[in-house]
Amino acid sequence: MFRYAFLLLVLMLSHCPLAKAQRVVWWNVENLFDCRHDSLKNDQEFLPEGSYHWTKTRYWKKLDNLSRTIAAIAGEDNWPMIVGMCEVENDTVLHDLTHRSTLRRARYSYVHEEGPDVRGVDVAMLYDSLQFHLLGHNTVRIPSAEHGYRPTRDILHVWGQRPTLPDTLHIIIVHLPSRAGSGRKGELHRRLAVDTLCGLLDELAGKNIILMGDFNAEPDDKILRSIGKRLTSLMPQNHKELRREQGTYYFRKLWGYLDHILVSPNMLSHIDESVSVGRFSFLLTKEGAPWRTFQGPVYKGGISDHLPIWIDLHKDKTP
Repeated sequence: MFRYAFLLLVLMLSHCPLAKAQRVVWWNVENLFDCRHDSLKNDQEFLPEGSYHWTKTRYWKKLDNLSRTIAAIAGEDNWPMIVGMCEVENDTVLHDLTHRSTLRRARYSYVHEEGPDVRGVDVAMLYDSLQFHLLGHNTVRIPSAEHGYRPTRDILHVWGQRPTLPDTLHIIIVHLPSRAGSGRKGELHRRLAVDTLCGLLDELAGKNIILMGDFNAEPDDKILRSIGKRLTSLMPQNHKELRREQGTYYFRKLWGYLDHILVSPNMLSHIDESVSVGRFSFLLTKEGAPWRTFQGPVYKGGISDHLPIWIDLHKDKTP
């Protein structure tokens, strides 16, 4: 009897979500639009008759490629606990990704709120409910319009608990305004977004925080200094190292880290000191750059113009 009880316990532990490190992923998935027009959004380009000629075939190919990538990050069925995303159009694409693509076997739930971005893209989060018990979420609006800027993406704040652990984990997901061709006005808009984010971080001071997103800024960008006073970046910081052929984004023959993961100081002893970058061969072109879906309006057939990054929360080190 004892022998059978022991074997049952071993079997249960082997399938327990805490038996392995819990993975937290960030990824800019590049224009994840459906093929239907939303009258409240400027999505005409991403329709079958639009300039991007975004058809159902291309849409479902992209979903399956996103699923394939998350499965590759998972490895041997160690599905990530959290997958943060940006450039997501709506609830429909998240439902299709989690329930109708090949990712459905992972049984992800998701968090998403419609934001005011002119292009109609938002941030969102997938989560494995066996590894993360959702307690709540809200969005923080960046007061862009009040300061004369075009509306941008909301900040998503999600909080929950890992099984058997009493402390709440706060996940914050951002996609800061673009720096491309924006000049001083764009810099001021990004500063406004960072100030809004820092206000949220101050409210959560002392909590267990993971901040991740596309910051449209390199690790040494001065715009990130105020965030760096509150959280610790896990990205490479050395200037010489940043000039190597590595990063999450490739533009005009230069690599860069526009995507970041930062954590509160009390989390540092529980995770690896740096992030992993998903340089899977199927995400890259023959030249080694991210294989993007579009370049301008030209369809390239790839997955995303950004590479995913992730960290691991150790099973034997709890925040």
